[in-house]
Amino acid sequence: MKLVQSILTKNPCYKAGKKIAVKGLMLHSVGCSQPKASVFINSWNRASYSRACVHAFIDGNDGTVYQTLPWNHRGWHAGGSANNTHIGVEMCEPACIHYTSGSGFTVSNKAEAQACVKRTYEAAVELFAMLCKQYGLNPMTNIISHKEGHAKGIASNHGDPEHLWKGVGLNYTMNTFRQAVKAKMAGAVTPAPSGLQATAFKDMSEADIIAKVGPLFTADQKSSGILASVSLAQFILESGYGKSELAQNANNCFGMKKSLSGNTWSGSTWDGSSVYTKKTQEYENGQYVTITADFRKYPSVEKSIADHSAYLLGAKNGSKLRYDCLKGCTDYKKAVQLIKDGGYATSPTYVESICNIIERWKLTQYDASAAAADKPAATPFLVRVSISNLNIRKGAGTNYATIGKYTGKGVFTIMEVKAGKGSTAGWGRLKSGAGWISLDYATRI
Repeated sequence: MKLVQSILTKNPCYKAGKKIAVKGLMLHSVGCSQPKASVFINSWNRASYSRACVHAFIDGNDGTVYQTLPWNHRGWHAGGSANNTHIGVEMCEPACIHYTSGSGFTVSNKAEAQACVKRTYEAAVELFAMLCKQYGLNPMTNIISHKEGHAKGIASNHGDPEHLWKGVGLNYTMNTFRQAVKAKMAGAVTPAPSGLQATAFKDMSEADIIAKVGPLFTADQKSSGILASVSLAQFILESGYGKSELAQNANNCFGMKKSLSGNTWSGSTWDGSSVYTKKTQEYENGQYVTITADFRKYPSVEKSIADHSAYLLGAKNGSKLRYDCLKGCTDYKKAVQLIKDGGYATSPTYVESICNIIERWKLTQYDASAAAADKPAATPFLVRVSISNLNIRKGAGTNYATIGKYTGKGVFTIMEVKAGKGSTAGWGRLKSGAGWISLDYATRI
C-alpha cells in the first residue's frame, strides 16, 4: 500500500479542527465515473467547498491511498451521526461506467472496470487493516459501508459501495471485505526463516560483515555474471552494511521497491506478495514529499542479492536493457559506470563512492575471477562464535545428526572445511574432535 498525505488544509471541515474518538470505519465510493483521486483533492481543497470532507481517497488507476484528513479529525462524509465516530474513506470509480439514474449505471468496458474496482478494494483492505490495528477495532463489527450506515440510522441514504461491486459484476460484499481485513490483520503463517538473516549483522563490525557476506556475492557472480565486488559495494552503500531499517526488517539490502518503474524481469526471487511498508522521501512535482511505500521483503539476504542481480540483468528502458553489457564485465570501474549510465542512481558522485568502497575494503578479492576465489580455506584457523546455541553435528551438513551439545560462546580452532547442506560458508571440523559447525555463525579471526 502506498500512502500519501495530502491534507485538505483549506477545506472548512479541516479548519473546524474538531476531533473524534475513533470507534469505527466507513467505506464509501465516490458515485461518479472518476478514477483520479487528485481531481477530488484539488476540487475539495478550497475554502468555499463546505459540502463534504473525508479522511482518504483511494485512486482507481494505481491504488494509491491519499490521506486527506488526520485520522482522528471529525469528517463530513456520512451525512449523519457517524461523522462523530467513524473514519470515512472514498474509493474512486472507473472511467468506463456511466450513471443513468440513482445508483444505476452502464459499463462500456467490463474488464477495465473490474480491474479498477479490484485495485481500490485491495488497497482499502490494507488501509482498513492498518487502521483497525492502530485504533484497536474489530474488523467484523467496527467496519460498515455507507449503505449499512443508513440502515443503522447513522448515515444518509446512499447505496455505496455495494452498488459499485454488484454493477461491475464482482462478488464483493461487505462481509467478504470484513473477512479480508481480518485475514490481512492476522497475516499469513510463515515458515521459520532459512538462509542468512540481516539481523545477524546488528552487533557485528563492518569488517566481520564483509567477511560474512563476501562469499555470498562470489556465489552470485558465478550465476549472474555481475562482479561480486560491485554488488558487495552496493550492498554496503545502500544498506549501511546490512543495518538499515529495510535490511533489518525485510532482508532488503538494496532498497528494492514492490514496483520499480513498472519494470518486470525474469529470474526474480521475490515471492510477489511479501512487503515491508515504511516512510520514504521522493521527489514529486518539483519538491520532496514524504510518502509511505511498499518495499520487497525477502526470506533471506541471499534472496535479496539474487533479486537485485536479476533486476540489473533484466530491467529495460523501453525495449533496450538498462544495463546492457554488465554481465561478464570484469573491470569494476566500467561496471559501475554502466550501472550509473543506466539510470540506477542520480548522484553525480555515485561511481566514485562505489569505487572508493571497493578499494577501501579490497573487495575484488571476492570476484570469482580472482585467483583466491575458488581456493579452499587454509587450515587450521580460529573462529569466534557469538551465539550460545550453535549446534555441533556429526558431519558436514544439516543432513547429519547433532551430537546433542552446543559450542557455547568462545573461540575455536577449525581443522578442515567442507561444503555441505544448510550452510553457505561451509562446515568447519572442530579441533576438539567433537564434530562440525556451520561457519555461517562463526567469524574468522
